[in-house]
Amino acid sequence: MSTETLRLGICAGEPSGDILAGAILQNWKQRGTPLDIAGIGGEQMQAAGLDSLCAVDRLAVMGLVEPLKRLPELLSIRRQLITQQITFTPGLFMGVDSPDFNLPVERRLRSAGIRTAHLVSPSVWAWRQGRLKAIKQSVDKMLCLLPFEVGIYEQAGIDAVCVGHPLIDALQQLPARDELRQVLGLPADKTLLAVLPGSREAEVRHLMPIFASAMTLLHERHNDLHFVIPAANTERLRQIQSVLRQTDLPVSLVNGQGREVMQSSDAVMIASGTATLEAMLMRKPMVISYRMGAISWRILSRMVKTQHVGLPNILAGERVVPELLQQEATPHALADAVTRILEGGGAQQVRRFDELAGLIGGDFAERSIDALQPLVEGR
Repeated sequence: MSTETLRLGICAGEPSGDILAGAILQNWKQRGTPLDIAGIGGEQMQAAGLDSLCAVDRLAVMGLVEPLKRLPELLSIRRQLITQQITFTPGLFMGVDSPDFNLPVERRLRSAGIRTAHLVSPSVWAWRQGRLKAIKQSVDKMLCLLPFEVGIYEQAGIDAVCVGHPLIDALQQLPARDELRQVLGLPADKTLLAVLPGSREAEVRHLMPIFASAMTLLHERHNDLHFVIPAANTERLRQIQSVLRQTDLPVSLVNGQGREVMQSSDAVMIASGTATLEAMLMRKPMVISYRMGAISWRILSRMVKTQHVGLPNILAGERVVPELLQQEATPHALADAVTRILEGGGAQQVRRFDELAGLIGGDFAERSIDALQPLVEGR
């Protein structure tokens, strides 16, 4: 325990980063270290003592056009943050996610003699690997959530460490499967297949009709099968309902609660994305799929450098989970892949999921502080 006040600069550009940073700050305080915090963050970081330079949602922009529209404001906030931090002279500055905003800030502060770290690796393993040069100039340490990311940075001469994934700690708080079935009003005596067609309008538009046809085939093969679909929000719920009206399936729709739905299930048919990592950490056997517009697919397939798209497969370095993408994502192919899982093939997936979860590990906040402490002590 240290009684010396630690001056921390920190910037989280979106709510998910605020949650991560807030957990680290609260754990640091629980260790008995007084904190003096300056930067940008949301409710979680403010609860730990941050007086945010601006509202965190001013940085949370997505897409291609919106950031360009907001560019003058974003550049102004960046200049204000850099000026604040150089005056504040923290023992450490850490950017959390939002690499396009945070990395230039970190680079400028590091050149001014302030030690810097970045939490949550950009997806350099998937595309834009040229960013590694800029990252090397920007950070003293990269904090990675996934173990395979560390080697990429070490090869580029960047100090990096895996601090575990916060999902592992969060998912341990979920109730048991049978309890959740009761809470969600799901049948206790059926085999439950969770169907997750994505959270964005385009994802649901491209995938849900294919998923619905696959569900129809599966219903014909498995009399005891019940489907449950968590909609990301009310708009997606209506979108999914419009597809299901053309079917006659034993299906329950839930507004939100994607994690709870997966936890209550026996297997998952799922769109590629972060939710596949959640399913893996819950030890739920799955089939991964994805579809998008033909032009977008041609562009993206040329940009992506990884052999696999599903996070469980990227972690494993091999095809642990079936991936049915674009033209391969047909109703019959999906139904066949799910059938293999339901008829015993899922057990092998679950054994590999145990191994992969062990490689990541939990205690995210504690491990993050342990990784940052040498930077603080060496200031």
